[in-house]
Amino acid sequence: MLSVGLTGGIGSGKSTVSELFASYGALVIDADRIAREVVEPGTLGLAAVVAEFGEEVLRPDRTLDRPKLGAIVFGDQDRLQALNAIVHPLVSRRSAELEAEAGRDDVVIHDVPLLTENGLAPLYDVVVVVDAAPQTQLARLVQWRGMDADEARSRMTAQATREQRLAVADLVIDNDGPWDALEPQVRKVWEQLRERGASVSGSSMRS
Repeated sequence: MLSVGLTGGIGSGKSTVSELFASYGALVIDADRIAREVVEPGTLGLAAVVAEFGEEVLRPDRTLDRPKLGAIVFGDQDRLQALNAIVHPLVSRRSAELEAEAGRDDVVIHDVPLLTENGLAPLYDVVVVVDAAPQTQLARLVQWRGMDADEARSRMTAQATREQRLAVADLVIDNDGPWDALEPQVRKVWEQLRERGASVSGSSMRS
């Protein structure tokens, strides 16, 4: 089994790359999706969040009010760390459970938006970074997600820099151009990952 960390800045197209990998046969473990699951109603995660931040972070139906929680932690490093201390261990545990279900020859793609920021690169056999220039990210966030420019820049600034992401990359997918140029690159990287995975599996069988 090959464990791959996939990351990229907001607006880079990482989610599209993740979907392409899944279509090729990768087992994709989406950290954002898991982060939502571990704070669903009735979970220990939600109970811990409420204990830390108060009942005001709940909607009337007792689900988590994400925008309200986001407003509390955004720009406040101490509150953000408190939230991460609750959610990250739960996400890591669930991710490990899902990875344990993978077969010996599988390529497991961990889709982790904040891989660089949280120093997670050493956890994976290979790190793949989806790269785009900041001006490209900004244009996509404004044109496709409907953000105003100030909000988009704020979201980008809260993440690692382009240089920091590239510094942890083993493989880079350049998504600074048109979308029709993306799939051939992702396919090429997929073939490289399959080759590495086969090598890892072969080594395991010989040892």
